[in-house]
Amino acid sequence: MSQPRSVPGAPPAPDAPTLPAHRFYELMRTARLLDDEAVALQRQGVFPAYVSLRGQEAAQVGSAAALDRERDFAFPTYREMAAALTLGVDMVGYMASHRALWHGGTYDPIASRFGSVNAVVGGPVPHAVGWAIGERLRGSGGCALAYFGDGASSEGDVHESMNFAGVFGAPVVFLCQNNQWALSVPLDRQVAGGSVAARAAGYGMPGVRVDGNDVEAVYEATAEALQRARGGGGPSIVEAFTYRAAPHSTSDDTGRYRDPAEERQWRDQDPIDRLGAAMRTAGLADDAFFASVEDRARAEAERIRDAVSAAPEPAPSDMFEHVYREPTEELARQRRAWEQEAL
Repeated sequence: MSQPRSVPGAPPAPDAPTLPAHRFYELMRTARLLDDEAVALQRQGVFPAYVSLRGQEAAQVGSAAALDRERDFAFPTYREMAAALTLGVDMVGYMASHRALWHGGTYDPIASRFGSVNAVVGGPVPHAVGWAIGERLRGSGGCALAYFGDGASSEGDVHESMNFAGVFGAPVVFLCQNNQWALSVPLDRQVAGGSVAARAAGYGMPGVRVDGNDVEAVYEATAEALQRARGGGGPSIVEAFTYRAAPHSTSDDTGRYRDPAEERQWRDQDPIDRLGAAMRTAGLADDAFFASVEDRARAEAERIRDAVSAAPEPAPSDMFEHVYREPTEELARQRRAWEQEAL
């Protein structure tokens, strides 16, 4: 198998192999196990809700690994856990958002170059464009990576952001994880023509669809788009065609709208299994490698699980902090009312 350039994601463990394919595999496997733990935490009542990324690990790891962590910035939705892991985000702080300890997570977005968890459909996209324009004005050479799904591609905010970016040449990569289901609405009823990348021509930018279950293909496409943006070539759309192997969220039931045969078909294209098989065929990994990754990944997933479960709840008064730079009289009135009721 081919080897991509470099993978700047989270630093490997001291005893971990450091070839790009090895790092990709370990990040994806860790994300899968942590995702399983998160679903279990929701079933146990620790998390009020959770959105799984199962099946989309390659699209997230490959795209996030292409970023320059000194200059670039990623703007996630509520499903980019594997991207956060790749960028070295404090994963206990990330998972704190799913436990509803603090909106957007308790990690440092500036230090990690990974924006706060954003639950607004299409919400990260205008933020990414605005940041990218600002960085161009500063002359920093930084590029933005905007995550969104095929469902969000129908939002007005996404269209307006792409048009604005195209007109003004913003250094931004629009990364669409087309998992073929906008909650319960299939792709053919959501995206006219079936492709988000095809819309790029209308905004005056290049667009490419790649196999979203091939981590190296996603990495290379994202890296190329970032290089183009950094060189003044403006924005691009990268559509990672993948599949949401899990329900939309832990409150969703795919049995009500999806064909089990379709799910079985995509299980055979699991991105982690595909990468592992390719590594074996190319002689890049053996049983010892996979066993060592499994041990490290499981230990890390369990560490994060235990730490977020034990994290203290914030003070209730925190809901009044950081709302405005200078609190309004209405906010002060609400706080006084809350304090009186809390007595």
